[in-house]
Amino acid sequence: MGSMKAVTDASFKADVLDADKPVLVDFWAEWCGPCRKVSPVLEELATEMSDKVRVVKVDTDANPNTMRQYQIMSVPTIMLFKGGEQVGAIVGAKPKSEIRKLIESV
Repeated sequence: MGSMKAVTDASFKADVLDADKPVLVDFWAEWCGPCRKVSPVLEELATEMSDKVRVVKVDTDANPNTMRQYQIMSVPTIMLFKGGEQVGAIVGAKPKSEIRKLIESV
């Protein structure tokens, strides 16, 4: 997972909702092929845009409460949070340019 922190049901509020800068959350699962495809792209963005955004991962199988709370129906789902609020989302494996555009929207 490199520079991306794993977030759990227990740490979601502190790591995402209470964060001092925008947080991009990758909701993923071990068995998900598209999740593995998008992971290196998110690693690159986490490094390239570390001054603007934190990028974290939530394993949906291991953290069902957070998955239910944000109504994650398919993985990967990438959500952007700012000031404790969800401000954007992308469902499915998307190109780096589209994910970057979401980050830059805040």
